[in-house]
Amino acid sequence: MTCATCALAVEKALSELPGVHNATINLASEKARVEYDPSVTSEESLSTAVAGAGYGVAISEVALGLRGMTCVNCARAIEDSLKRVDGVISADVNFATEKAFIRYNPEVATVSMLKRAVSDAGYEAIFSSESTRDTEQDSRRRESRRLKSLLVFSFLLAIPTFALSVASPFEDAVNNLVLLALASPVQFVGGWQFYVGAYKALRNKRANMDVLVALGTSAAYTYSLLVTILPSRFDGDVYFDTAALIISIVLLGRYLEARAKGRTSDAIRKLIGLQAKTARILLNGTEVDVPAEEVQVDNIVIIRPGEKIPVDAVVIDGRSTVDESMLTGEAIPVEKKKGDPVVGATINRNGFLKLRATKVGRDTVLAQIIKLVEQAQGSKAPIQRMADSVAGVFVPFVLGIAVVTFLAWYFIGGEPLVFALTAFISVLVIACPCALGLATPTAIMVGTGKGAQNGILIKSAEALERAYRVNTVVFDKTGTLTKGKPAVTDTVALDTYTE
Repeated sequence: MTCATCALAVEKALSELPGVHNATINLASEKARVEYDPSVTSEESLSTAVAGAGYGVAISEVALGLRGMTCVNCARAIEDSLKRVDGVISADVNFATEKAFIRYNPEVATVSMLKRAVSDAGYEAIFSSESTRDTEQDSRRRESRRLKSLLVFSFLLAIPTFALSVASPFEDAVNNLVLLALASPVQFVGGWQFYVGAYKALRNKRANMDVLVALGTSAAYTYSLLVTILPSRFDGDVYFDTAALIISIVLLGRYLEARAKGRTSDAIRKLIGLQAKTARILLNGTEVDVPAEEVQVDNIVIIRPGEKIPVDAVVIDGRSTVDESMLTGEAIPVEKKKGDPVVGATINRNGFLKLRATKVGRDTVLAQIIKLVEQAQGSKAPIQRMADSVAGVFVPFVLGIAVVTFLAWYFIGGEPLVFALTAFISVLVIACPCALGLATPTAIMVGTGKGAQNGILIKSAEALERAYRVNTVVFDKTGTLTKGKPAVTDTVALDTYTE
């Protein structure tokens, strides 16, 4: 997606599916939150609808090695079990190679959930690919690198194009050919994504920012091309520099947007980073290290001094103090003994603890906080709904103004074709609605993310938008409000000692 119009196109495609009650697209986070009836439509149908609108869904793939299959029916049993996992789009089990190939939504399903589904079917999964959480981050990095390469490529050609357009040592005919050679790669390599985006938008009967860029630069490039190759019929100046610079500058904007989008999800990644990666559990009387996501309710977890607690649990043996500042803000560690609850991602300070897991995976307190922040980031503020509705009609409106401008200057003003065409191109390229659709969701993501890092949970974008009206804050807390970090305030000298 490149602008608010793209987001609206995806939203419309999803909303029109039977069984979908509500679909909300966040342009900044590039995520869709869909409420639907699973008995009427499936995740595969949702993915197909997005693809039909001309966009893609971030799907992860994993291959799991299997043990314990004896016939084709075993493979079918594993397939059925995997398909019942929320977020799984397709699962194919090959009995001959003893492997399962699964396509799934990494926002909903995890590798540990898939392995558990195989285990529930009575078989064993023996191999898993890399962590699913890195998929989105890797995708953003690839996109940022791609845009950076295109940006450098385009500016390296656009700058000499501009310089030769201002002052050139060549005569006009030769100079025009040099400008054509410099501008063409920018137009069709750097600008290719705008043509693709414009095609997708027009196929969905919508006009987005890509349509404006593609139309404006193509008009300037095509006219200049005609002047260059048919000088006898088209006499005038060339505008290769205009087309090349517009594409380069819009690519710069896209690159900055991609970097902004990457930073907005940093808050969620930092919260996820608080979670323990591994856990030490008692299995048949032996201590075994396993990935934290594979801990199950009622597993006995062993925690040594200085280790991070992997799941929400209750102390069944031992005594220690636990640093809960990541959750409560209290800097002073809390004493824990038999029967006391502990929270995942807090740190055991100085004693040995034996715990019984009570909440794991998505049920832990930290997982719920992450979910709350994600929901808040995905929600739409009232002002954003208004911006989206304006963006939906903005591009067609601008196209109309551009056409009227051209016709008015050419037929009523009596100006030459070149002048009227320049006015037409100017209107198209100046009217850039990208910020209109991206500014609000980016601000919401940064606001809710920074809040979460500082212990402030914001439940929705609407709440954040209304927060500026707050003039009184009431704290309900036993004892005193603290900064979360102790500091020396006074030094008291006793007996014969001095300060």
